[in-house]
Amino acid sequence: MRLKLLSPGEMSADQKETYDESIAGKRGAPPAPMMAWLNSPEMARHATRLGGVLRFDTMFPAKLSEIAILVTARHWTSHYEWYAHKRLALKGGMDPKIIEDIRDRRTPHFDDPKGQLIYNVAKSLHEAHGLTKTLHDEAVEVLTVRGLVEIIGLCGYYAMVSMTLNAFEFDLPEGQVSELA
Repeated sequence: MRLKLLSPGEMSADQKETYDESIAGKRGAPPAPMMAWLNSPEMARHATRLGGVLRFDTMFPAKLSEIAILVTARHWTSHYEWYAHKRLALKGGMDPKIIEDIRDRRTPHFDDPKGQLIYNVAKSLHEAHGLTKTLHDEAVEVLTVRGLVEIIGLCGYYAMVSMTLNAFEFDLPEGQVSELA
């Protein structure tokens, strides 16, 4: 870990206000990268709020949102993010085989066309830095414009999360070993 994480007693008033807001939200605990972002309290406040919207208030259930998050975590080889969101994907009902395929950089098979499109959009955003016209049009037709915007938001936000966790080398919880090579 390259950063000393502040305890609530060590935080400035701005940092503590942001920290308190995060634990009062739907997560019930501060998201790990926020502890680094607190070094810029205003950024931490806005990023944490955005993360809350993307995590809990998109049009997609966790089973689908977690596809974009896991593709992003894998793209960035973000060990902590993968650890955290693999558990959430399983809890949300994602097929463990899909998780394995994403981890091993194999294209998963989805029974749900929305899941397949979310995967395709996330992969294309990270690898091709955009969407072909065909993929865009299909995503708008199946996911709607709002859905496409939310998937793009998930990929962008979790890219920032992954970069933060990687740059500061956040450790996995005691006794956990990364599944990512």
